[in-house]
Amino acid sequence: MKLQQLRYLNEVVRHHLNLSQAAEALFTSQPGVSKQIRLLEEELGITIFVRHGKRLTGVTEPGQAVLRYATRVLQEVDNLRQASREFTEEGSGSLVIATTHTQARYALPPAVKRFIERYPKVRLALHQGSPQQICEQVLDGSADLAIATESIDAYEQLVMLPCYAWNRCIITPPGHPLLGTSVLTLEALARYSIITYDFAFTGRSQINRAFALQGLVPNVVLTAIDADVIKTYVELGLGVGIVAQMAFDPARDTGLRSIDASHLFESSNTRIGIRRGKYLRAYTLDFIQMFAPHLTPEVTIAALQRETTAKPRP
Repeated sequence: MKLQQLRYLNEVVRHHLNLSQAAEALFTSQPGVSKQIRLLEEELGITIFVRHGKRLTGVTEPGQAVLRYATRVLQEVDNLRQASREFTEEGSGSLVIATTHTQARYALPPAVKRFIERYPKVRLALHQGSPQQICEQVLDGSADLAIATESIDAYEQLVMLPCYAWNRCIITPPGHPLLGTSVLTLEALARYSIITYDFAFTGRSQINRAFALQGLVPNVVLTAIDADVIKTYVELGLGVGIVAQMAFDPARDTGLRSIDASHLFESSNTRIGIRRGKYLRAYTLDFIQMFAPHLTPEVTIAALQRETTAKPRP
């Protein structure tokens, strides 16, 4: 049995059983991947994949067990490498953060600036996507941390660390009737066309829940994943916007006005997601504390150890 064979297994599953795509990602040939998988199956005495001709169409029950162990082995090999780099490549390396647009644009810049100044030899990369996409990146090892609000707590393979709570504001063009309302209500808001986040992003579920509890159906005419896009269409007069409070900057958004809506919606919590059992280098722990000061290295390590022990993976 070779580590290379386990990597081939992992890559085939990551590419939804597409051998061609897996081979391309591995910089090898499709027949080479197929051969190594066959050799591993022969050595183990089981069939890992269900086949239809030359195509892989599923994973057998014993194959699922093999894949779980293969993933664990590859994770531990990666941890071993990371631990050795802590001593051989002190102060250098890479950190990949998978996050949503709102976090990357409005919440992360101060921490990113501090991190780059402190660790100039570390290559920092931001991968933007939906909460589901960024969680998958952490699970498959292409990112170190996931930072998001929606859906991240649905992944049991991730340890979730709470960072901060936030709420929303309503943005309108200057002179909009809502600006003269003494106390903003959902009933008043529901009378207007609404532009807000796509359902998978930035606390959208709390928005829907608040209207539903009042028996109201908001007239959402446009959704986007990007608060800047929402603001653009509000400025065009297509509706009023519901965005994260952090996304409105009076100094920059001079063509808009903001109304606090924290009394209308339940708060959302931004979290950092880390794959269970992952070894975190010192500079990664430092970045986490820069973003969320209460998450000291000691707190983060203790949480990882506690959660990994409490919910061991099969």
